[in-house]
Amino acid sequence: MLMYKFFGFVMFFSGLMVFSMKRKHLLLMLLSLEFIVLSLYLSLFIYLGNINNDYFFSMIFLTFSVCEGALGLSILVSLIRTHGNDYFQSFSVLW
Repeated sequence: MLMYKFFGFVMFFSGLMVFSMKRKHLLLMLLSLEFIVLSLYLSLFIYLGNINNDYFFSMIFLTFSVCEGALGLSILVSLIRTHGNDYFQSFSVLW
């Protein structure tokens, strides 16, 4: 059981590392955020399994993570339609 917890922590911190290193592309940032959410879901699932609790909260967490992913993809599509790419340096905030 300790191995699964360690695997969740490694997943979380590797997602944070990719998020901080690839901050120029919106798509890579969204993918790393989804990876972080999956690692949190794994840790939550293991925690709820350890305390012999029901998994209802994990379904609520998955629902919110799907909504977050859909919102991020819609922002990505609108950004690509208006500016042509997903680089943060290609558009100005003042424009």
